[in-house]
Amino acid sequence: MSTIAQNLQAVDHTIIAAANACGRSRNDVQLLAVSKTFPPEAVVEAIGAGQRAFGENYLQEALDKQRAVAAAVPGVHIEWHFIGPIQSNKTRPIAANFAWVHTVGRLKIAQRLSEQRPADMSPLNICLQVNISGESSKSGITWDELPELARAVALLPNLRLRGLMAIPEPELDLARQRAPFARLRAMLEALREDGIAMDTLSMGMSADMTAAVAEGATIVRVGSAIFGSRTYE
Repeated sequence: MSTIAQNLQAVDHTIIAAANACGRSRNDVQLLAVSKTFPPEAVVEAIGAGQRAFGENYLQEALDKQRAVAAAVPGVHIEWHFIGPIQSNKTRPIAANFAWVHTVGRLKIAQRLSEQRPADMSPLNICLQVNISGESSKSGITWDELPELARAVALLPNLRLRGLMAIPEPELDLARQRAPFARLRAMLEALREDGIAMDTLSMGMSADMTAAVAEGATIVRVGSAIFGSRTYE
């Protein structure tokens, strides 16, 4: 068994244990393998171990990787998620090449994604990014801005508003990790009570996925625990 396959198995066991501890099913939590900065060969190795959903942050790297992976494993359906910052001039290729976008924080971006989603593709799944820890360096909107944006995005054609995404400030203590995830879950529940249909909480990464699963994560975004440490050029 390859290292990536072993790592995927270990992450799966962590998710199973976290889900069992809070009375949830493993099937309630999708593992999104964050493959940014890793080569296509690493993605192909993960596909060989059964992984099918991958997250990318950098558009050109992602497009190059998609082509390489499609050539390496023809006929295998891969679900690509865009989880990086979105510039207005990049919305067209994002709309055309991804199944999910987790990082929508402006109505203008959502409108462009809707307008530019190819007519022959299913609606683009959208998560709104919330700045849950109030960090000035983090992208995302505040709770005060969220209801208005959610209502507007939910009405756009060619998009399907699925839920919320957040990247909390790093914490080592489990209880402190859980607190922002609990806030995000409460935000989702409040919006659902207001009549906005959503089913997704994209939260939790390699270091805090146990806390995220305990607070209701439906997608955990895991990179280094699967592919190893990153080196940025």
